[in-house]
Amino acid sequence: MSRSPELSRHPQPIDLDAPLHRKAGPTAHALRPVERASEALTPQACPSPRYLTNHEAAAFLRLSPRTLEKQRVIGGGPRFHKFGRRVMYALADLEAWAGERSFETTFDPEYLDRHPGAQRDEQ
Repeated sequence: MSRSPELSRHPQPIDLDAPLHRKAGPTAHALRPVERASEALTPQACPSPRYLTNHEAAAFLRLSPRTLEKQRVIGGGPRFHKFGRRVMYALADLEAWAGERSFETTFDPEYLDRHPGAQRDEQ
């Protein structure tokens, strides 16, 4: 049983990008960078707000994702958007929320108004 060189399994190299071999969906080709729909049309034409997931927003603010979840229920957290079941945070809203929480000192009247626990020491 000798094999002939002409009977090799793949006489031509396989082109993984050819339509015959390309898979549909997110596993199309692992090494090719994925092109987003917004980048494919016009990458700089319409500057739209960037949305972050709960985990990404928590990492951006250096908070626990659970803290953001609690603040959505109780209140006092950054503005959020609901897209179906998904909760998303606009980057501009996160920056505005963080900017509202800047103080000069703990004796700042605005700080005392927002943090009732700070007035405990006076009682």
